[in-house]
Amino acid sequence: MDTVSLQTKVKSLRGTIEVPGDKSISHRAVMFGALAEGTTTISHFLPGEDCLSTISCFRQLGVPIERVGDSVKVTGRGFNGLSEPSELLDVGNSGTTIRLMLGILAGQPFHAVLAGDSSIAQRPMTRVVDPLRVMGAEIDGRKKGERTPLSIRGGSLSSINYEMPVASAQVKSAILLAGLQAEGVTTVKEASKTRDHTERMIARFGGEISVNGNEVSVRGKQRFTGTTIKVPGDISSAAFFMVAAAIIPESEVTLVNVGLNPTRTGILDVMLAMGADVTVVPDSSEENAEPAGTIIVRSSQLKGTEIGGGLIPRLIDELPVISLLAAHAEGTTVIKDAQELKVKETNRIDTVAGELSKLGADITPTDDGMIINGGSRLTGGSVSSHGDHRIGMMLAVAGLASAGEVTLENPEAIAVSYPQFFEHLSSLVQG
Repeated sequence: MDTVSLQTKVKSLRGTIEVPGDKSISHRAVMFGALAEGTTTISHFLPGEDCLSTISCFRQLGVPIERVGDSVKVTGRGFNGLSEPSELLDVGNSGTTIRLMLGILAGQPFHAVLAGDSSIAQRPMTRVVDPLRVMGAEIDGRKKGERTPLSIRGGSLSSINYEMPVASAQVKSAILLAGLQAEGVTTVKEASKTRDHTERMIARFGGEISVNGNEVSVRGKQRFTGTTIKVPGDISSAAFFMVAAAIIPESEVTLVNVGLNPTRTGILDVMLAMGADVTVVPDSSEENAEPAGTIIVRSSQLKGTEIGGGLIPRLIDELPVISLLAAHAEGTTVIKDAQELKVKETNRIDTVAGELSKLGADITPTDDGMIINGGSRLTGGSVSSHGDHRIGMMLAVAGLASAGEVTLENPEAIAVSYPQFFEHLSSLVQG
């Protein structure tokens, strides 16, 4: 088990960085490029381990993919051009890869087996498996398909009208990807709107999609055409630097080319509600696949707030670092309606509360979130990422504001989504 000593007692953060490409968009750009006809070129692709798992799986399905750094060229095979894999499809640590791949494979006339690491082996899959079975796919696995490895035999699918029991863009995307191969029109209804990268990607590749409030519909048997995509920076990665700049005195950090998809900008709403000094400058260029812009954050006095309801799906991945932000605010912050945190790479409710408490934060886990009493000065200690990239990055930022030495176990987990994280963090430190 690797351990790293984190930078502590930092005086200020200053500088400009461009965070890596958005993970969700990078995954989908490769997937839709593979399902399109013709060539798709992707720039500012995230070369993190999760997205490389997606590339590996599609290569096993017979799709030629070339990658040089953060540039990717996909020679699409169309929905009817994928090949049966001769070996198990290894998704690594990527929940996006396995759940969206199930939607794609549901309509394919061959057999495949998917599995990943120990974290994936514990994550719930029936939320995707059940609707795909209703559509006609044959899927089995441990605990009747609740756990990996999963065996899937796809084929002829029927359309479905599906009301989502959980707010999950991965589940929605899997059903839409299956629906694109089914007979008729498939409709997904959400209680709370989740990130819409899949819907935007369908339109980007020339497909037809109908969005009416929280209902999304696609017609089956469509064909896509290869295109060019520039992936904006991942706001989930930018969030760590946004919070760092807000809590470290005399800081000013500029983040360029950050994705500003409205379904992903909940952290901006929360930071503004807490009194953070945040400036957003939208980019008028149409080069990006989605809205993007520059975010400037300066240190400021923060106050507690309440976070819940329809805001949660717009910031679910940022909640660990928002918890750190709340620990530095005056007053109490309540996070609720966030049960989904329990089934991420770790149980992020208990893990965040446990690790931040080791550093002196006053934080109590609840069934659906956390209660954070701000104002406690963070001290030193030994903490662990628990193999969760977002927990690891949050703790690295916590170290910056800690009065004593902080050591982090399993820092290598951060490479899943941000291989250059420590390099970028160090570049901002002024002392």
